[in-house]
Amino acid sequence: MDLIRKLKHYRISQDEYKKIQSLLKREPKGIEFALFSALWSEHCSYKSSRVHLKNLYRENKTVLQSFGENAGIIDLGEGEKIAFKMESHNHPSYIEPFQGAATGVGGILRDIFTMGARPIASANYLCFGDIQAPRMQELVDGVVRGIGGYGNCVGVPTITGQTEFHRSYNKNILVNAMSVGYFGPKDVICISRAKGVGNLVVYVGAKTGKDGVHGASMASESFSEDSSHKKPNVQIGDPFFEKLLIESCIEVMNKELVVAIQDMGAAGLTSSSFEMAAKGKVGMEIHLDQVPLRDSTVGPEEILLSESQERMLLICEPKKFEELKGVFTHWGLEASPIGKVISEQVMRLYWHNEILTEIDPDLLVDNCPAYKREFSEWKAKNRLSELKILVAEEKENEKTFKKIVGSIEGCSRSWIYGQYDQRVGARTERDANHSVSVLRLDHSNRGLAIAVGCRPYVMRFDAYVGGIDAVAYPALEMAAKGFTTLAVTDCLNFGNPEKNEIMSEFVASLKGMNSFCEAIDAPIISGNVSFYNETEGENITSTPSTGLVGLRSDKQSLPQDSFQNKAERVYLVRLPQIYFEGAVNNNAKGLGEFNISKLAYFIKSIEKMGADGDVISSRVVGKFGLAYALFRMASLNIGVEIKSDVMAQLLSEPRGLFSEVFYEVLFSVKAACDFLNRYRDNQYHIVELGSTIAEKLILGDKLVVSTSELNQIYNSGWEANFEGLA
Repeated sequence: MDLIRKLKHYRISQDEYKKIQSLLKREPKGIEFALFSALWSEHCSYKSSRVHLKNLYRENKTVLQSFGENAGIIDLGEGEKIAFKMESHNHPSYIEPFQGAATGVGGILRDIFTMGARPIASANYLCFGDIQAPRMQELVDGVVRGIGGYGNCVGVPTITGQTEFHRSYNKNILVNAMSVGYFGPKDVICISRAKGVGNLVVYVGAKTGKDGVHGASMASESFSEDSSHKKPNVQIGDPFFEKLLIESCIEVMNKELVVAIQDMGAAGLTSSSFEMAAKGKVGMEIHLDQVPLRDSTVGPEEILLSESQERMLLICEPKKFEELKGVFTHWGLEASPIGKVISEQVMRLYWHNEILTEIDPDLLVDNCPAYKREFSEWKAKNRLSELKILVAEEKENEKTFKKIVGSIEGCSRSWIYGQYDQRVGARTERDANHSVSVLRLDHSNRGLAIAVGCRPYVMRFDAYVGGIDAVAYPALEMAAKGFTTLAVTDCLNFGNPEKNEIMSEFVASLKGMNSFCEAIDAPIISGNVSFYNETEGENITSTPSTGLVGLRSDKQSLPQDSFQNKAERVYLVRLPQIYFEGAVNNNAKGLGEFNISKLAYFIKSIEKMGADGDVISSRVVGKFGLAYALFRMASLNIGVEIKSDVMAQLLSEPRGLFSEVFYEVLFSVKAACDFLNRYRDNQYHIVELGSTIAEKLILGDKLVVSTSELNQIYNSGWEANFEGLA
């Protein structure tokens, strides 16, 4: 194979090839092309984003582990800690939706228990295209079955998520998986830094096959028209095997039989071994012919790059190996020594006693390219001098509202989360039926909240505002239930970073996210960047998804999501900074700007209200505005009546029934509660809207509709939009 073809095969640019020559002081040879291809891929090296990620707000007094390890860890106090992270599996899920989504779940779980934490919850963030787009029904069905098929079998509940639809995802869907793991007071934290000259390099878990070879580099490039030929790059998972791996790995870590451990994820054995050595400033001798194989035709390059699932690499002292092996044998797994740690900082890779390469791991891990992609200074987008709400005439309000409630953007997602086991493990207090999921912590019995964020229609409005909103909106959702946001993970899904407009949106949204995280003291402690979400020159909506965790000591008086009884008093707490046409109009525009410090104060105030024992229910007003939020709080039998004068006053502002104001929060409280005076503050507004009533949604003289009819439309909307998936 000539050089040009070889570089194309390994997805190495001419400039990168020259840098490789400079670092090696010679031409690369043999498997070295494959090593550089994998570790210098966008997916592994973050070469287009590192210069921006290094400035993130990532540390405070609760952070025990941030970037640089498999997952971030925060200290919850009372001897408890959690590890959590979010990652993408976008390209594999478009190529092979079931296996792509399933192995996305399996991979993020391994990032968690590699740290020593027991996985206790999964979440997901999904973006699909127009429901009429080619393959979309197949993609939705396959992804959801893949998530449920893996999570349900591995015994970790999937308790929250978010699903969006927009034509920009027609040819490049997003499948982001989040996992949360728990450390009790006696559990051991493990890291991936190799150390101890003479210690064994031990391979555990499933045998290696050819699936997933070149998966990391495949995930680092745009799609062409035909992506079906990339199916061999998609891994195949086994959740039952992963369950055994979870139990055995946690056991050997708590018995202190492990010096270091790393998941064989993207780029498989290559990334795990080279990264472990580079972090520890040591070297390794690895005998590739001793790697357990399920296919005798697998060669050394395939062994290095295979992303076969359910495999781990660990470092173990020789004197502890037999005990370690005994634990894995008990769980029906193999533990195979494939090398040892050496003092010289060099990776020696052998194949049947032949040295394939001797190379410094730092050359591949710490010397990969760091590109300063071109971007433009961000300027506010889509602002209007006055807001013109694009909604129907008042006589059409009921018709418009019913259309919204039954649309794919507005209808129930129960078809999705109904396929997930949300209660396995017996820790789930609130599941995907709720706006915020809640877990019971084993040791302290406190409540841990999990919420995901990023609203693509806000990103299409303005990337800087969308970045703030990706943290502020889920933080507000948790605050409305009385939770303090502790920390954030992210999955930054963007198109081609070589295009100025895409990189400009990346930088602007990251700046917004980071500024707000610092304002509420919620560091970003882990995450993933997914670039090249582009097909035939068409980029997705820039989508920086987030996962937030929050803590509350008392979970006994958690506000409900819906009204519970007649005669509850209903209040709207407001900090109107941006008036927005909203999701009802895909070309959304608006007025105003965020004041981050005032918004941070507002969230702390909402948190106090959410923890008030007199609060019965709460909900953040989001897509489709106040009318839709009030409907979501209504039940079959309980609705609400908003006073005509209050409704008229709200609509005198630049808003419509179905437009959105950033931000507003609804509370219903006990009839005797003087909520208005209890929380009066000149930094925000509190408006008493009215009271709950039986079976009707009455919004002044603008809208009167039956709650049971709306619920029927809402719950049948999925079937109406996806006839084959009901």
